Amino acid sequence: MRCAWFSVLLAMVVVLPAVSFAADFRLTSPTIKDQGTIGNEHVYNGFGCSGGNVSPELRWEQAPKETKSFAVTVYDPDAPTGSGWWHWIIFNIPPSVTSLQAGAGKPDGGGAPQGSIQSMTDFGQSGYGGPCPPPGDKPHRYVFTVYALKVDRLPLKKEASGAMAGFYLNQNALGKASLTAKYGR
Repeated sequence: MRCAWFSVLLAMVVVLPAVSFAADFRLTSPTIKDQGTIGNEHVYNGFGCSGGNVSPELRWEQAPKETKSFAVTVYDPDAPTGSGWWHWIIFNIPPSVTSLQAGAGKPDGGGAPQGSIQSMTDFGQSGYGGPCPPPGDKPHRYVFTVYALKVDRLPLKKEASGAMAGFYLNQNALGKASLTAKYGR
């Protein structure tokens, strides 16, 4: 009998990590590769940069089953501000949505999922604002994160700051998945 229990326990130890790994929440993009360089189509158009300023297509999978909504952020921890730089914050994305099309970050919200809200970036406007680090700086890291949330809606308006949105995102996250890419000029 002891041998049978030991075999079951051993099988659980071997199988459970594989199941856990298979259920990992993941974020990918067909145009931005993790640890890759961000292309000009996604770079900001302003502040001395002349990119296309199109938000990239993002896809996520294997979110926690209890997810009631999603949010996506893009954050530059290397910005010379002392507090980083928020490039995009979109929340109240329905749980049935598992991707954002390229251009979903248009400030008018035309490409964003119905019911979602794009709040203020550090450019002083809502919608996606692509990379535009200071000239001569080392390439900055841009962290794209999707949050699986335990609430249907965050109690925020489009005027919410990145810090305020970040507070609510972290308080309500069931899980999150990120990819990081770089850009310098």
